[in-house]
Amino acid sequence: MRTERSTFRLASLGAAVALLFAACSAGATTAPSVAPSVAAPSSAPASAASSAPAPSADALAALVTAAKAEGNLTTIALPHNWCDYGDLLTGFTAKYGIKINELNPDGGSGDEIAAIKANKGSTGPQAPDVIDVGLSFGPQAKTDGLIQPYKVSTWDSIPATAKDTDGFWYGDYYGVLAFEVNTAVITNVPKDWPDLLKPEYKGKVALAGDPTVSNQAISAVWAAGLSNGGSLDNAQPGLTYFKQLKDAGNLVPVIGKTATVASGETPIRIAWTYNALSDKDSLAGNPAITVTVPTSGRFGGMYIQAISAFAPHPNAAKLWMEYLYSDAGQNLWLKGYCNPIRYDDMVKRSAVDPAAQAKLPDTTGAVLPTLDQITAAAKVITTGWPTVVGATIK
Repeated sequence: MRTERSTFRLASLGAAVALLFAACSAGATTAPSVAPSVAAPSSAPASAASSAPAPSADALAALVTAAKAEGNLTTIALPHNWCDYGDLLTGFTAKYGIKINELNPDGGSGDEIAAIKANKGSTGPQAPDVIDVGLSFGPQAKTDGLIQPYKVSTWDSIPATAKDTDGFWYGDYYGVLAFEVNTAVITNVPKDWPDLLKPEYKGKVALAGDPTVSNQAISAVWAAGLSNGGSLDNAQPGLTYFKQLKDAGNLVPVIGKTATVASGETPIRIAWTYNALSDKDSLAGNPAITVTVPTSGRFGGMYIQAISAFAPHPNAAKLWMEYLYSDAGQNLWLKGYCNPIRYDDMVKRSAVDPAAQAKLPDTTGAVLPTLDQITAAAKVITTGWPTVVGATIK
C-alpha cells in the first residue's frame, strides 16, 4: 500500500485471488448447506461428518421468515471500520429489520472462540451467533465441535480451496500487512521492516492486537521475520525481530487503534491494508495518515466466517451469511479495501463495483501461507511471545 491510493487493475487482483486459493491448499505461493432450520438451536454441536447442499429459493424465503421471527443477531469482534462492517451491519438491519447485538468490537480471533466456549449453554446476550476469524482458527473450531455447517446459496462460487468441504467454515476476504503512519508525528515514514528498528522510532511502533490471541498481530510478527531470516516455514525470526524492537524501546506495549494512532500514542501501527486505509478515510487528514506496504516481507492473510454450534439465533446467523456472500455484501467488503472471496465470479458477471476496486493498493509480491504453515507458525508465536519477547500488549 502506498501513501496515496493506487489503481490495482482487475486482472492483477484476479490473479492474486486465484493464487491465494492455491496457497490455501498446496505449497505457499505469491499473492498478489443445509436448508435453513426454524428449530431452536441444539444443545449439542453438529456432527463434523455432516454436510449439506446450498439452500433452494423456497428455503431462502423460509429462512428470511424464521430469521425475522428470531429478531436478533449477536456478532463479535467486528469494528465498524474493519472491511466496511459498519455498512454491512446497518445494511443487514435495514434490509431485514433484525437487531444486531455487537460484542467486543476490538476483540481478536481467540476472543471469539473463547466466547463460544464460555457460552455453550447460554442463549443470553454474551453468546455469539457468528464469528469472523483467522484461517487457522477454523479447522480447530470444527474439530472441537464449536461451529455448525451451513452452505450459502452462492456456495459454488466460493473457490473449493477457500472453504471447508462440509460447510463448517468459508473464506470471506483477505488483505496484506502494512504500516499505518501518523505523519503529523512521524516525518520520515518507514518503508520496510528493518526501518522500524531505527532509534528515531523509539516508543512509536505498535501492533494492532495481542500476539497471543490476535490473528492480525500473529501475522505481523510472522511477516516481520520474513525480512529477518525467516520464512513461511520458520516463524521464529519474527519473535527475534520483536525482541529487538522491544529492547530498542521502539515497541509500544499498547494495542494500536484508530484513536491511539491519531493521538500520537502509537503513531506507527502494523495493520492489515484494509484497516489502515479505513483509518485514513475516517480521520480525513486530521491527522494525515500514510499507509505503506513494506518493501520486503509482504504478507497476506485470509479470514473466514462460521456459525456457532450453539447460536441462540441460528436462522438469523444463516441469513447474515447469505447477506455477506451476496454480490452486495461482497462489494461492501471491497469498498472497505478487502479482497472478497467471490471476486473472480463477480468479475465474470460484471458484478464488481469498479470504484471500490480501483482503490485497492498494489501488493505485488505478497506471500500467502498454507493452512499447515499457519497452524505451525501460530503455535510458535503464541507460545513463544511471552518468553522470547516478554511484552504484554494490551
